[in-house]
Amino acid sequence: MKEAIDTGIAPSSAPISDCVRSGKHVWLVVIAEDPKTGTIVAGDIEPQTRQALQNLDQAIRAAGGTLADIVQVQIFLVDRADAKGMNRVYAEYFVSRPFPVRATVVVKELLAEGLRIEITATAVLP
Repeated sequence: MKEAIDTGIAPSSAPISDCVRSGKHVWLVVIAEDPKTGTIVAGDIEPQTRQALQNLDQAIRAAGGTLADIVQVQIFLVDRADAKGMNRVYAEYFVSRPFPVRATVVVKELLAEGLRIEITATAVLP
């Protein structure tokens, strides 16, 4: 049985959940949006990555876990040149081994205007 988790992040107008839990498994998707207003954070990849990862931390905590419970991450970037800055910020949030398995994909564009990063993650809670 799956349960949508209220993360406290402004909900999307699309028919999606940003955090779903089923037993010990949690699936999450976050973007670089202000969690209260839903507006995209201005700036280059570093502030956008930081906001997306803060949202990921908030969402996994709402589901009863921590970033340490995340086992897989998928990152979508609109510019290959953003990978270095994204990795710099990512290393501030995922600081100890074992790190989550991760794929980073460069895409043509993301749905929200000005959005440079989108992150999906899977967690297994203790």
